[in-house]
Amino acid sequence: MSWVSVLRERESLFRRAPSAHNTQPWTIDYRADEIVIGADPARSLPDSDPTGRDLALGLGAFTETCLIVAADAGLSVGCDLSDPRRIRLVPAARPYETIFHRADVDARRVARGSYEEGLLDLVILAALEPGITHVRSRALAGDLAVADRWMFGTPPVARELRDWLRLDPRDPRYHRDGLTDRALGLGRTEARVLSGALHAYPLTRRLGLPHLLAASGRNLLRYDGSVLVLTGSERDLRQSGRRLLRTWLLLGRFGLAVHPLSQLLDCPATAARLADRVGATPLAVFRVGHPVHEPDRSARLPASAT
Repeated sequence: MSWVSVLRERESLFRRAPSAHNTQPWTIDYRADEIVIGADPARSLPDSDPTGRDLALGLGAFTETCLIVAADAGLSVGCDLSDPRRIRLVPAARPYETIFHRADVDARRVARGSYEEGLLDLVILAALEPGITHVRSRALAGDLAVADRWMFGTPPVARELRDWLRLDPRDPRYHRDGLTDRALGLGRTEARVLSGALHAYPLTRRLGLPHLLAASGRNLLRYDGSVLVLTGSERDLRQSGRRLLRTWLLLGRFGLAVHPLSQLLDCPATAARLADRVGATPLAVFRVGHPVHEPDRSARLPASAT
């Protein structure tokens, strides 16, 4: 059996890679002696992610996940990032060198609910890769409220978010992609209110929807906790996506979950303030900690037919 076939059998595992809004924007083309990873335009976020930052980060994270799964299977696989339009997984002289295994990929958690109080231990901070800055959660609480109001108050962005929410278990897409009510930590009443408000847009916008929805998350960072900011060059986003995935897997080894707060980067005002705060270009921002309640796992598209 070829290495391509062996890795293809593990597709359901490397599909656990993270992506913005859980869009899973990658395409997978299995060939005789290579696997070509591309981007599906139908699963991009042109309004929320107009520069393609999150798309490129997601493709990088997906690539890193594939390499880790391949190495765990004993396969000698590398990646070719020379083409800006696609990524190629190709034969290599030896397996990818990584400390991570398939169990780390499977254990990675995103938790959007409440976290226990407490800052990250210095030992954990010291273990992180260069280019990651620690910020106390309370310091960003005000900006998060601003970013949430911007997100819910910008019609194209709000509509795009609505299109990727899966708030009703009867939705045929509920077990495939997007953000479910359970993954968001919403009760049934909260999910119905959010669904109704977004589907009645722009009426609810005129009635103050952005302020109402932003207020629902006002306590998200109002505790003594940790937020990490991944910084780097915007010219190398796919490599940064690989760093991001490794960071999340390392945090997972310490029993920690993460919660992406991309709205802080999408909102121009808060993105500028965050860049000033960390003294570098922020590429991803997420809170880290021990969730009060174990999060539900987000859905994934089924593996392609063999």
